[in-house]
Amino acid sequence: MARLPRLIVPHQPHHVIQTGANNQDVFLDANDYQSFLGWLRAAAKTYKVAVHAYVLMPNHLHLLVTPSDDNGLAQMMQLIGRYYVPYFNQKYSRSGTLWNGRYKTSLIDADEYFMLCSRYIESNPVRAGLVSRMEDYPWSSYCHHAGIRPDGLVIDHAKFWELGNTPFQREAAYVALAQPLSQDEITVISKALLKGWPLGSEQFQTALQHKVKRQVLPAKRGRPFKTKPA
Repeated sequence: MARLPRLIVPHQPHHVIQTGANNQDVFLDANDYQSFLGWLRAAAKTYKVAVHAYVLMPNHLHLLVTPSDDNGLAQMMQLIGRYYVPYFNQKYSRSGTLWNGRYKTSLIDADEYFMLCSRYIESNPVRAGLVSRMEDYPWSSYCHHAGIRPDGLVIDHAKFWELGNTPFQREAAYVALAQPLSQDEITVISKALLKGWPLGSEQFQTALQHKVKRQVLPAKRGRPFKTKPA
């Protein structure tokens, strides 16, 4: 089945994943994580992409972002790659590609899935067994949302602001939400992300398809019925 073109819609949140080639580690020490975050912060500001949540894992990364135009997300990712890949290759005496092909994106229905995707991203280190608590992992946005440590990279989404009238209320509400995801929740997010499909209700997907005037989900297999089946 042919891969659908990447779907980018300005002012809508997108879940992004980028993985190391052959699942190799792309962050080996604290300086690697810090350097990548520095370039991410600069590129996001340059191309007007709001970063709402993130996690840098040893061999991949997740971002929850809102681009302000059609090209900003791609330009941001390209700029980071132009700096980080040569840095990594020179530091570790290697050459060639670092990433496993192009990054993948899934456009998110904010009302239904924004908070769930944020929790999915920030709980990744716990699911991977790297830490037992999300606040113990230094390379994610969880500590920002939980009120433990401010993060200048993060721009809070409107769905986060809806959690309370004060920073303390929002942070406490977010911590209360940070429960382990069910396997069904993990599966639906992972499938949409890896396939590049939008994540939302059928109504959301239908409205999106009309808005962008293109197919947003793979066509159903098989020949169409000439008459409606009984």
